[in-house]
Amino acid sequence: MMDFSSNENQRMIAQMIRDFGAKEITPFRKEWDDQNHFPLPVFKKLGELGLMGVLVPTEYGGSGFGYFEYVTAIVELAKLDPSVGLSMAAHNSLCTGHIMMFGNEEQKKKYLPKLATCEWLGAWGLTEPNTGSDAGNMRTVAKKEGEYFILNGAKNFITHGYSGDVAVVIARTGEVGDSHGMTAFIIEKGTPGFKGGRKEDKLGMRASETAEIIFEDCKVHESQVLGKVGDGFIQSMKILDGGRISIAALSLGIAEGALEASIQYSKERHQFNKPISSFQGISFKLAEMSTQVEAAKLLTFKAADLKNRGEKVTLEGAQAKLYASEVAVSVSNEAVQIFGGYGFTKDYPVEKYYRDSKLCTIGEGTSEIQKLVISREVLK
Repeated sequence: MMDFSSNENQRMIAQMIRDFGAKEITPFRKEWDDQNHFPLPVFKKLGELGLMGVLVPTEYGGSGFGYFEYVTAIVELAKLDPSVGLSMAAHNSLCTGHIMMFGNEEQKKKYLPKLATCEWLGAWGLTEPNTGSDAGNMRTVAKKEGEYFILNGAKNFITHGYSGDVAVVIARTGEVGDSHGMTAFIIEKGTPGFKGGRKEDKLGMRASETAEIIFEDCKVHESQVLGKVGDGFIQSMKILDGGRISIAALSLGIAEGALEASIQYSKERHQFNKPISSFQGISFKLAEMSTQVEAAKLLTFKAADLKNRGEKVTLEGAQAKLYASEVAVSVSNEAVQIFGGYGFTKDYPVEKYYRDSKLCTIGEGTSEIQKLVISREVLK
């Protein structure tokens, strides 16, 4: 029997984030959004709070929590500023998660303590300009020369691609289209031939840095290979199973934030000498929004529960990500409607939830990709 009631750790994390966010996030989120600014010092402070290594075992300097606590942390950050939630999730589930899952003991001891405290910020590179979800046709190649691999190519839409201190990068070491022809490498900032490129100017999630990473005869020692040569794509698919739970949690936080703002506003805003919450046109919207949020929450925590128990989450993670991301867009859209003209201004948070929500249907694979993953699983 699954029990999704909040445990003491979740309640502690939620309150800690609310207190932190009131001082360090909420007063600055409009400025960060307007300026497309990535607030790196905030993530250093989140590292001090243990939120940049939520899932990392304590022996490697992490918090040693499970997926319930991790989901709760993302949800609470996303309610404050979805951009912050996105960057925190990408750092935890992608770069840090990949090293935690597939790194050898030497690699774990070297990188996890620095990532868990955010002494080092992590990036993860799979997507390329011309391939997108078609990772089998990636053009970034790694050719073996003695004890080294020489990397050439580029990745795009990489969270922390410019500011990251270390990146896990997937490059082709075999034939195009061969799922066993790609390899994962750990590459540190400052490695000759490895650099961050152009930063994207985005619709939403503007305080979360998205940039290119470029490789020009980048020389990487074989000791930096994660797992076995040729296993990079297979590893990535397993990482993305957990990553989808992160995006589901991010979506849930956006939807909860938009719903809470709508409830509060509908009680305060008066028309015809009544709060607008008393009109069915508004109250029925709130009822539907609340039901959608609750359903997204159940799907997300079901996937988190399976992940905690070490079970396969390909189906459940994709279902949670698909539904929660679409709920984030739907609930944010209705929130703008409830706020009316004010919902179209930057004086209230719902227009930002609306813009930020769209990323959730794209990040970690589009909604169409999730439907493909789900249909494959249910048809097995």
